[in-house]
Amino acid sequence: MPSERSHRPAKVRLRHLQEAKEAGRTFSMLTSYDALSAQVFEEAGIDVLLVGDSAGTTVLGYDSTVHTTHQDMLTFTGAVSRAVRRPLVVADLAFGTYQVDAAEAVRHGVELLRAGAEAVKLEGGAARADTVRALVDAGIPVMGHLGFTPQSVNALSGHRVQGRDHAAADSLAEDAQALQEAGAFAVVLELVPSEVAGRITEFLEIPTIGIGAGPDCDGQVLVWQDMAGLSGFEGRFVRRFADLRGELLRAASDYRTAVESREYPTAEHSFE
Repeated sequence: MPSERSHRPAKVRLRHLQEAKEAGRTFSMLTSYDALSAQVFEEAGIDVLLVGDSAGTTVLGYDSTVHTTHQDMLTFTGAVSRAVRRPLVVADLAFGTYQVDAAEAVRHGVELLRAGAEAVKLEGGAARADTVRALVDAGIPVMGHLGFTPQSVNALSGHRVQGRDHAAADSLAEDAQALQEAGAFAVVLELVPSEVAGRITEFLEIPTIGIGAGPDCDGQVLVWQDMAGLSGFEGRFVRRFADLRGELLRAASDYRTAVESREYPTAEHSFE
């Protein structure tokens, strides 16, 4: 039997995700917006780094990803891409950069690739098929995003599970098929019932990546601050693998106490 090491390419390419799906191997994806986190995740063996427009809410303090700009995405994408070699770097197309027409999407997609991305992600199904096709025809690999789509949070009336009834589930499946036919190399399924996500994963030839979509997707993604317990977000689909918020709070409190008591700095931290 091939070793686990043989499944880990020196550089993750689109074909490696496809091969993982065909072999039944699940792959990992995390968001990343800066060089330091990107380097840590590369060392941990994470396969795909998503420079998400979630940077608007996790880093920039906005209440919605619709406020994240294209310039923000260029900045964060450059920071991540310059820091790593192995992971596949995917960048979100910001709200307003692809909804007007396909030409605008291609222009913004080109700029993201020039900033260091190796693929882009956009939200929407069959209605975005022509845009996906135009991007792919221009040599820009595209990851789709279905289910709960954060840029449409206002239209969806908040963070709600999508595809719960038969009609909605069928619509999601049709959208996934449309994205595949348009040339998308993978599809994120967010806040989708496990059974529906499993059915879509089974009939699609391209990989699915779940976030709140159950265990049957070909890959899984989380916002890294949620995964590491830094954000404080405790959604049902999130598993906290650490308590970085608690550790950072302890460190900052200890630092304040040491400064106020003149315990820090000492002679060993000073120069003669």
